[in-house]
Amino acid sequence: MTLRNPFTAHPATVSETYAEHLRFASATGFWMVIGGLACILHGLFPFTCTTVGSRTIRRLYDRLSSGHRKPVMERLRADAVAAE
Repeated sequence: MTLRNPFTAHPATVSETYAEHLRFASATGFWMVIGGLACILHGLFPFTCTTVGSRTIRRLYDRLSSGHRKPVMERLRADAVAAE
């Protein structure tokens, strides 16, 4: 039986090292939080942050669906369609 390293097993599925995956996931999470806080602020004060949430979503989508992550996103989309 082969033991898998939980710190490298998933990053390897997206062709990244642990450090690359940590950097990418942390940056993505940071921008998700910033976009979410902007949306909450916009909900409370509609005249603020009128485009921050949608711009953040577009930026994250572009980041996740381009480059070496494109095959991963296509696989996730196909899995989601198959589950419907």
